[in-house]
Amino acid sequence: MRTLYPQIEPFASGHLDVGDGHQVYWERSGTRGAKPAVFLHGGPGGGISPDHRRLFDPARYDVLLFDQRGCGRSTPHADLNANTTWHLVADIERLRVMMGVEQWQVFGGSWGSTLALAYAQRHAERVSELVLRGIFTIRKSEIDWYYQHGASRIYPDKWERFVAPIPESERGNMVAAYRTILTGEDRAARIAAARAWSVWEGETIRLLPDPDLSATHDEDDFALAFARIENHYFVHGGWMEDGQLIRDAGKLNGIPGVIVQGRYDMACPAETAWALHRAWPNARFEMIEGAGHAYNEPGILDALLRATDGFAG
Repeated sequence: MRTLYPQIEPFASGHLDVGDGHQVYWERSGTRGAKPAVFLHGGPGGGISPDHRRLFDPARYDVLLFDQRGCGRSTPHADLNANTTWHLVADIERLRVMMGVEQWQVFGGSWGSTLALAYAQRHAERVSELVLRGIFTIRKSEIDWYYQHGASRIYPDKWERFVAPIPESERGNMVAAYRTILTGEDRAARIAAARAWSVWEGETIRLLPDPDLSATHDEDDFALAFARIENHYFVHGGWMEDGQLIRDAGKLNGIPGVIVQGRYDMACPAETAWALHRAWPNARFEMIEGAGHAYNEPGILDALLRATDGFAG
């Protein structure tokens, strides 16, 4: 099984003013002028990490990573103003123009796969390849599975901690109930709710528990951006028609692609990846047995590295 490429530092970084008061942090790593790629992180609201740079051969790629609006090193922190899927799609185009490339590979996992599909369906001519993992298309059924019923049956102990901040009378719509707290005036209540929301995901996205991942999701600043932005997007259904990304998958025809999916992904069940595969059959589909949702689980990581290596030319 493949492992990540060695640690690498960016050769350039900065903030791009994308308007609406937002400054988006970006960085480039690898080899300037090599094959261009953009990495789209999860959440929404998750931010990038140094290990994300290591998914690409630094000798053959010039990869741009960025923190989406409101998270990571982008400012203002945890801000929901002018923060929608289509604002992010426009930001990706601004970053492509800033980088000075006509096309680039688009790599996204989890929410990053949602954003990659939205971008590619709107700007297909700018996408050389798509590498997608842990497919999420922000359909109501997918949100309900993870935040209302479904995953709760697999993790009843963790689910109890997730529902704890919400009064029993309001648990019929957990996403809406969390929004009330996460956008409320009580900062202490916002932080407590954000940590409960964030830890639920941090403790359920891997096939086997990862204490370090859980600890990251339990940090106040990370949790606040992660929970507020994620909840904001889910309340609004990503500002798309339900099922739009799979319905419009025909717009991807002609774009080489790879879909990588963990069989036991509890955050983004495999039925969504399978639906995308059926709607976009010319992409290579890899179902990884014995794996959950996270990109760095052994079988998933191996498939992703084979994909980026294969497209490097």
